[in-house]
Amino acid sequence: PLYLFDRCGYISAAECVYVCAPACRAPSAMPVTSQLLRALPRSKVLASSLLPCQQHQSQFGPVAHLPPSRSYQTSSVLHSYILTPPQVNSILKANEYSFKVPEFDGKNVSSVMGFESNQLPANAPIEDRRSAATCLQTRGMLLGVFDGHAGCACAQGLSERLFYYIAVSLLPHDTLCELEAAVEAGRALSPILQWHKHPNDYFSREAQRLYFNSLRTYWQELIDLTSPGDVPDTREALLNAFKRLDNDISLEAQVGDPNAFLHYWVLRVAFSGATACVAHIDGPDLFIANAGDARAVLGVQEEDGSFSAHTLSNDHNAQNESEVARIRSEHPPSERKTVIRQERLLGLLMPFRAFGDVKFKWSIELQKRVLESGPDQLHENEHTKFIPPNYHTPPYLTAEPEITYHKLRPQDRFLVIGSDGLWETLHRQEVIRIVGEYLTGVHQHQPLKVGGYRVTLGQMQGLLEERKARASSAFEDQNAATHLMRHAVGNNEFGTVDHERLSKMLSLPEELARMYRDDITIIITQFNPHVIGAQRQEGQS
Repeated sequence: PLYLFDRCGYISAAECVYVCAPACRAPSAMPVTSQLLRALPRSKVLASSLLPCQQHQSQFGPVAHLPPSRSYQTSSVLHSYILTPPQVNSILKANEYSFKVPEFDGKNVSSVMGFESNQLPANAPIEDRRSAATCLQTRGMLLGVFDGHAGCACAQGLSERLFYYIAVSLLPHDTLCELEAAVEAGRALSPILQWHKHPNDYFSREAQRLYFNSLRTYWQELIDLTSPGDVPDTREALLNAFKRLDNDISLEAQVGDPNAFLHYWVLRVAFSGATACVAHIDGPDLFIANAGDARAVLGVQEEDGSFSAHTLSNDHNAQNESEVARIRSEHPPSERKTVIRQERLLGLLMPFRAFGDVKFKWSIELQKRVLESGPDQLHENEHTKFIPPNYHTPPYLTAEPEITYHKLRPQDRFLVIGSDGLWETLHRQEVIRIVGEYLTGVHQHQPLKVGGYRVTLGQMQGLLEERKARASSAFEDQNAATHLMRHAVGNNEFGTVDHERLSKMLSLPEELARMYRDDITIIITQFNPHVIGAQRQEGQS
């Protein structure tokens, strides 16, 4: 559907379908999943430090010493109800979505053929969000994965708002003036985005007027800062959109709202947090804007038909030495030992860049003032009163994205954007191999590896037969993201999908599910090599 601006905000002709539940409530269209996949709060934040969603308010606490995600145990802790294959498929396919770019005169003139996405909850409700939209006033497609922590509110807000900020940042001066003139005159506005959403990817109706007013203030400022004829730079547009939305999230929480629900909602958004990994694709031009530890990886087909992984984003966490150096350089030498402890920001937060998370950005005085003037729900919540240890020189956290540009080539066949729940379970090269083989139907059989395990000849024969059977049944999934998710959750130590393991992982009780895996969100975008080749030739001529 086309989401339009009217005087009250973002309104869709099919809004009654999408705005089907209040934000942060598990969507009613997911009965099987929500019953089976209720879980502990995420381990991205330690020490009860942030404002959670209402469902989480009594559940926060240290979640240290969890089993590594890739080392699924088969001990009695996983003894649970064994799901049948149809039940497994029902869970895995509950949130799958696909979109094919329409053809014109029998031809696809876009570098993007389409995309497929899916989500699998571990938290209840899921804290990940996803978005996809086509830019209508400019060109190109936007796709994004938003990984929430300390609740789902911030990720929900990003999924609704960030693409509008990017789209407005890409508009030329004259179009911005036309938007403002239409609002002033009370006329209907031309749509900016065409959303591609699963019915579960809802919009929060109550906040739309607030969101629209903040966005309008932004484009009014852009009108003052630009001149007729100016052509926006995509890199600058992405950078400005990320930073401005995070600033608006902070400002809205400080100002509050006369409506008690909205006042509490903007505080929930600001005190929770979310990482963001967004792709903007326009012809052969691919930009990745990343803040946090979600990841974008390109699948490149080599001359021999195999696929290799080309990473287009850097994780912003303790494993990134340049990111560690950046944070330490922004604070006094006296904080060198405390600003990053136990591979977490101030010993608490795993991602080093994120939206929201104002407890890592605001001064102590500002935090106290906002909380004292906040609604009663805040005063009843001890977590909001917690100040991170060694909190001396805020801000410690930023939502400024790291932006990567890549000019697409014919051999660049697809892009995988995934939350860290995917990359914790599968290596990026394995992800690309699985998707590449699925999309082409060609399986590159490498020598069977057993990872140092002692196996008998009978067991080896069984593994070979299982691999043969897997190749013949590779197309049981009609969605590439679902196929990849099946591997991410069900892979055993030999790299094959084990139905019994998959069944157990999907039927873990709520107190165990989050200990063994994270929310997983995947978007796989397939490129058109013929169009990309032609576009590159046009650009060179």
